[in-house]
Amino acid sequence: DHEGGRVQRFRTDGFTHLPPMRELGILWMKDQLQATNAATACGYVLGAELRASGVDFSFTPVLDLDYGESGVIGDRAFGRDPRVVTLLAKSLMHGLLQAGVANCGKHFPGHGFVKADSHTDIPVDKRSLKAILADDAAPYQWLNTTLSSVMPAHVIYPKVDSRPAGFSSQWLNFILRSQLGFGGAIFSDDLSMAGARLIDGKEVSYTEAGVTALNAGCDMVLLCNQSVGDGQPVDELLDGMAEALLKGQWEAMEASELRRLALLPQGRAFGWDELMVQPAYMHALGLIP
Repeated sequence: DHEGGRVQRFRTDGFTHLPPMRELGILWMKDQLQATNAATACGYVLGAELRASGVDFSFTPVLDLDYGESGVIGDRAFGRDPRVVTLLAKSLMHGLLQAGVANCGKHFPGHGFVKADSHTDIPVDKRSLKAILADDAAPYQWLNTTLSSVMPAHVIYPKVDSRPAGFSSQWLNFILRSQLGFGGAIFSDDLSMAGARLIDGKEVSYTEAGVTALNAGCDMVLLCNQSVGDGQPVDELLDGMAEALLKGQWEAMEASELRRLALLPQGRAFGWDELMVQPAYMHALGLIP
């Protein structure tokens, strides 16, 4: 998660402090073309600096809408208007592409409407599917040929499915893939979050959550912030997923592997010192608000 603003994992050792995406949305209100150019510059600097440090992927951009109620989303979002969010996100993704980095739109179909934080709670969005598709999920349809990957929200939308979106075949296969036309990779969000710990009213292990996510349509699952100490939760997940595969509880799909390979970086990465003197990089720095 290297988005800019308060969610930027690398902040020292020369990394550029990127603005929260809300600043680009505010700039849009003053000058739309300057805002799209700044978004492209942010994407390029973000991707180029990561690649110069040996990191080849970031879970960005946030496509959630800012309704003014969500603390966990808030200024991570470009704004409230799905059209503005779409165009600024597309510009940022163009910058990532210039750096050879794939993208990940999150958190499908939208985390911005609910107040609860899925890191510590199980948010419930009671709106209708029609309302969600008209606003929050609209960027996913408009960007269906631009998005490299998508991360679903650990949010329950009970008028569509009783499961959080990341564990719902209805959301991932029927709506995201079939209805909205998305063909890229799908990552689960972090399986250690509170929003992923309860499925169908039952507390689940990391392995059970991982198997459910894959069977629902995810290509890959994430378990984050668990590598400290002896990393036992990570080992348990890997061992559990391998055992579940042998038992036929999930199937390794060639299509998922092809979608994963499509996320690998493109082109040569500059070394850090080399990047610092690249004209395109220096020009982009001057465009970032």
